[in-house]
Amino acid sequence: MRIRVLYFGALREIFGREKEALSLSEGATVGSLLDHFRSVAPEQNSFWSAIAVAVNQEFARADQLLAEGDEVALLPPVSGGAPKPADGDLLIRAELVREPIRTEEIIRTIKCGEDGAVVVFDGIVRNHTRGRRTLYLIYEAYEEMALPMMKDLAMDAIVDFGVREACVVHRLGQLAVGETSVLIAVASAHRAQAFDACRWLIDTLKSTVPIWKKEVFEDGAVWVAGEPFPESIATQPRSGEAGK
Repeated sequence: MRIRVLYFGALREIFGREKEALSLSEGATVGSLLDHFRSVAPEQNSFWSAIAVAVNQEFARADQLLAEGDEVALLPPVSGGAPKPADGDLLIRAELVREPIRTEEIIRTIKCGEDGAVVVFDGIVRNHTRGRRTLYLIYEAYEEMALPMMKDLAMDAIVDFGVREACVVHRLGQLAVGETSVLIAVASAHRAQAFDACRWLIDTLKSTVPIWKKEVFEDGAVWVAGEPFPESIATQPRSGEAGK
């Protein structure tokens, strides 16, 4: 059978391509596919234990069987709850954009007379990292998967924290120093829920949504290494958990 493999972030540079078609034996699993890549690039062994895998735009475990025509995305680490209502039942905004984020306009439009607070996280590009001068950043995403996940996070924030409206906007492409890379805005009748929801949104987005950052310095460039994916979506078990 043949599958389509997508590479993101540092993997694109390791393999020198964005995607390829692979032929696999019947009965192949996500785990056996990763074993194939370990044999192809053994020097990246620690890297393979940290990635997540999505099959047809949904996270997959190592034992999931692959089928003819599957789209398999290899996702490097990125920098529960109540049933989800339909999009139209909640006030959410989730966007991936390539133009500058209009922070003031978004904050102005999210405000409502019933709100007691609007809490905003405005993530901006700084001019240095660990003593190296940053020239610019490049963000890329597995957009077909990232955008639905951002919508789900906004929904979860409303359901789980009891806020009225949630907005998640992330910039893609090349960003200059001082530009906004991600904007989270939460409106609520009470400030405590708004603060909690805003923090949860940015922390969860950074650890689960397939968006990657490349920092370009005066003396080189590097894909930012994120934390391993949460256990609930990681392909590999944590150290010491194998066989449990």
